[in-house]
Amino acid sequence: MLRRPARAACAVLATAALGLTALQGTAGATSPTPAPVAVARAAASAAPENLGVASAAPALIEALQRDLGLTAGQARTRIAAEARAGALAGALAQALGGWAGSWLEGPDAAPAVATTRAADLAVIRAAGARPVLVDRPLAALDGALAALDRAAGRDAAGRADALAAPVRYVDVAANTVVVQATDRAAAERLVAGAGVDRAAVRVETVAEAPRPLYDLRGGDAYYIDSSSRCSIGFPITRGTTQGFVSAGHCGRAGSSTTGANRVAQGSFQASVFPGNDMSWVATNSSWTATPYVNSASGAVTGSVLQQVGASVCRSGSTTGWHCGTIQQHNTSVTYAEGTVSGVTRTNVCAEPGDSGGSFISGTQAQGVTSGGTGNCSQGGTTYFQPVNPILQGYGLTLKTDGQGPGPGPGPGPGNPGGTWAAGTVYQAGATVTYGSTSYRCLQGHQAQVGWEPPNAPALWQAV
Repeated sequence: MLRRPARAACAVLATAALGLTALQGTAGATSPTPAPVAVARAAASAAPENLGVASAAPALIEALQRDLGLTAGQARTRIAAEARAGALAGALAQALGGWAGSWLEGPDAAPAVATTRAADLAVIRAAGARPVLVDRPLAALDGALAALDRAAGRDAAGRADALAAPVRYVDVAANTVVVQATDRAAAERLVAGAGVDRAAVRVETVAEAPRPLYDLRGGDAYYIDSSSRCSIGFPITRGTTQGFVSAGHCGRAGSSTTGANRVAQGSFQASVFPGNDMSWVATNSSWTATPYVNSASGAVTGSVLQQVGASVCRSGSTTGWHCGTIQQHNTSVTYAEGTVSGVTRTNVCAEPGDSGGSFISGTQAQGVTSGGTGNCSQGGTTYFQPVNPILQGYGLTLKTDGQGPGPGPGPGPGNPGGTWAAGTVYQAGATVTYGSTSYRCLQGHQAQVGWEPPNAPALWQAV
C-alpha cells in the first residue's frame, strides 16, 4: 500500500520504545499498596470525569455505532466503562505481586486481569475484575518479544526471516508471544535463533504482510514536498511553536509540507522510521493548533493509552472515521524498510493516505496510523505508533481543550512545589511529589493543568 519515494526516506534516530505498555502496568511489581481494592475502586469511579468522557465527539460516537453495532447510548456507556476499567487495572498493576497484564472483554468492556499468583485472585475479584491465573508474568513475555526483535535485526538471515514473519506481539489474554508469518518455516527459524522458550510462542500463518499506509490523493490531508500525501495526527505545541505529530515514514527532517488547501504549512523537524514510526511538523504562523480531530465537534482532552479490548477509532484523509478495538500493545512489525517496535495492533481498517492520522479512544489521543493489511471495503488490521512516546521524545505538548478535565477546582494559588509538572509524560508506576504528598502514576499520560495528582485519582494514587 506504500510506494515511498527514495527522497522520502526518513532519517533514522536511535530511540528506545518509551513506555508503550504503560496501561498494562509495571510488570512484575512486588510491593503491595495499602488497601488495593479500595484504591482500585476509587480510581475507577473517578475515571469518566477525570478523562472527559462526556465530551466524546459526535463523529466518533457515530463511527462506533456503525463499526461496532452500538446505539449512541451504548457507545457512550462503553467509553465510560473503558475509562473505569483502565484506572482499575492501573491501580491493580501496582498492587499485585504476579502482574501478567489486563484486557477488556465483550460488548460491555468488562475488565479481566491476569496474575501468576493464586494469592492475587481474591484481590482482583473484589476490585471488580475477572481474575485469570497464568503461567508467565508480563515481564517474561516482553523479554521474549525483545529477544525476537534482536534476532530479527542481527544479520541478513534474521532480517530475511523477519520479513517473512513480520508481526510479533504479546497476547496478554493468551499469556503468550505471537509470531505472524507468511512462511512458517521462517518463523520457526526466527524463534530458534532468538533462543526463547518455544512453549511461550504461538506461530500463526497469515496471507499477507503489513505495509505503511501512504498515497497521493486530495482530501483532508497534508502534502510532503508538494507531492506525497499523509494525514495529520494530533496538533501540538512546543513552546511558542505550533504544529502536529504524524508518522515517521511520511517524511524526513527538512521536508516541506503544504496543507490540504495546498497552502504552505511548515516542515518536518524530526522523523524516525524504521525503529519507530513517528515525526513532528512545525507549522508557520498561518496555521493554528486546535484540540480537534477532523473538524469534529468535541475536543481531545488527554493522552491516556487505553488497554487491550478497548474501542478505538481512526480518522484519516482517505477513508475518514473507522472504529474497532485494540488488539495488542507493544507489537513489532517488519516492513520492507525495516522493523518498527512498540506499535499497537488494532482491527480498525485503513487505506493508503491514512498514514499519520489520528487514533483516538473516547476523548483520549492514542497514536498515529503506521501501516497494516486489508482495506475498508473488506476489513483489515492497522497498527498505530502511540502518541505519548512522540510527545516525550520530542518535548511536545498535546493540544487539548484546556478546560481542566479534572473534577476538582484546579491548582490553588501559587505553586505547592514538588516534582509533578504539566507537559511531562508519565508512565504507569512513576512517582512524583505534589506539595508534601507523594503519588504513584496509575495510567500512562501526558500531565496537564487540571490533572494535578490530587485532582485526578484515576491517574494518581497517594503513597
